[in-house]
Amino acid sequence: MRSFSDTLGQVFRAIMANKLRSFLTMFGIAWGVGSLLVLVGLGEGFREGQRKQLSQFGDDVVMVMNGTIPALANQHTGMRPYELTLGDEAAIRSLPEVRAVTGELARSDLYEVSQWSNTSAHLSGNEPSYTVVRYFPIAAGRFLDDEDLRDSRRVVFIAQKSASILFQGRPMVGQTISINGIDFTVIGVGAKVGRGNNTYDDEKMYIPITTMQEYFPLKGDNIPQDAVNSIQYNPTKKNDNTAADIAVHRVIAQRHGFDPSLADAFNEFDTITESHIIGVIFTAMDVFLGSVGVVTLALGAVGIINIMLVSVSERTREIGVMKAVGATKRSIIAQFFWEGLLLTGISGLIGVGISWAFMALLQAALTDKIPGFDPPRLVPWSVALALGSLTLCGIAAGLYPASKAAALDPIEALRKE
Repeated sequence: MRSFSDTLGQVFRAIMANKLRSFLTMFGIAWGVGSLLVLVGLGEGFREGQRKQLSQFGDDVVMVMNGTIPALANQHTGMRPYELTLGDEAAIRSLPEVRAVTGELARSDLYEVSQWSNTSAHLSGNEPSYTVVRYFPIAAGRFLDDEDLRDSRRVVFIAQKSASILFQGRPMVGQTISINGIDFTVIGVGAKVGRGNNTYDDEKMYIPITTMQEYFPLKGDNIPQDAVNSIQYNPTKKNDNTAADIAVHRVIAQRHGFDPSLADAFNEFDTITESHIIGVIFTAMDVFLGSVGVVTLALGAVGIINIMLVSVSERTREIGVMKAVGATKRSIIAQFFWEGLLLTGISGLIGVGISWAFMALLQAALTDKIPGFDPPRLVPWSVALALGSLTLCGIAAGLYPASKAAALDPIEALRKE
């Protein structure tokens, strides 16, 4: 009885005897594995890019903006606008369904000047709670505090890109800039949060909302003195804003005199719903791309089965000689089974290695270059799917041709030319 090492030696000799055929067969399997991993990695790259895009807002952020009240449900004529206020924010803060809330008053028509340069950044009046509700990294100094708010101090926190424009690499904290001719002291600088060309949040400036209302209130008729552009909050329940939305809608509707069931009256954006939608879309994409990859892999396996059947046909006389000198059906099955399994296994590992190297190059070249998209990356479950599919393919590619070879009659096999 032959040892396992003798069987493997015979297998490698058979593979090397047909180098071109073996190479093409292995190339098909490697291509199928690589296609599966890259396609799934592409879908996961889109998913991760969108997740990072949403993370610039923060976790579980719901943003309510000023809206218009329709005269009748689903009717867009005769709509009455309303402005959110700090009074609305205070009422929302008392809701048990909300764990954190902040108001924002913003304008983009102001002019900021330093000793070295000038810009026209998006100026935002905020509260200290802004850093709780939103994702807000700080590179130097501090953000607004309660004393700044209470005393309506003329202090400003500058985001990364605006800081680089105004100070051009010089020390910033403690320096003075003017906003529409009014001096403000810089108390802090933000870290970079934008990706690629999406630098909106890196161009903003933040001052106390009380200071904003005093010097730069919203313009227009019939606008309340404590008007804000938006109220932003985090629901108490993680990843679920259903109860918080109902409670907040009820408060706003009561304070502005309309029915909370009028969905068109609310102008909102939330990262929770967006995240769920993105998850569903990219899960479907993963299933589709994974299915395409598995089909490609299956076609490669069919090719290996075909090649192994051809190999059995070509080696019929050799099989007859082996049987004539005492080779058992088990040893013949083992030889052809291991030949098919090794062809699929080695080519599969090559496919995994090449796809990993390709995706690593894309990661190095394109990471943070395209907003909303991350380069494809190796996903563990796709590797497990590829290797699992490959194992089944290898067993099928080895076992069926091996059983055909073992079933040959030795006398008939020896007559074969």
